[in-house]
Amino acid sequence: MLPARRFNSQLGITDFFNDFFENRSLEKMGNMTPAMNVMENDKEYIMELAAPGACKDDFKVHLNKDGNLVIEMEKTDCCCKDKEKDKKECRYLRKEFSYSKFSQTLLLPDNADKENIEAHVNNGVLKVTIPKMEKVPAEDGKREIEVK
Repeated sequence: MLPARRFNSQLGITDFFNDFFENRSLEKMGNMTPAMNVMENDKEYIMELAAPGACKDDFKVHLNKDGNLVIEMEKTDCCCKDKEKDKKECRYLRKEFSYSKFSQTLLLPDNADKENIEAHVNNGVLKVTIPKMEKVPAEDGKREIEVK
């Protein structure tokens, strides 16, 4: 699985040259980007995204019109039991994780079973499981064209 695009944070442009010659596809896109692990076994791909303090209502996971996996996160106060009380009694002295909004598009492998993808959140970690298809449909590129 690869991110659909990467941007050079200093120039604000897509880093095509480095993408072509290097495999830095999972490089952090900035200090506000949640850490991501991507694993695979014989039956599935597993993607984990660490977002401390996030709960299931903060995430939206879907396939876009091109069949790419899109993970979006916007931090809400759904996990805070009494947010008004917390604002009055607590203030940050240091805050290193503050993901207010995040979006990542991942290109799925050809053998990904897009119909059976599952996503779960547990203790601030989003886990997306993408089953592998047993056989990838062969596309030989041939097509008959009727001669009229």
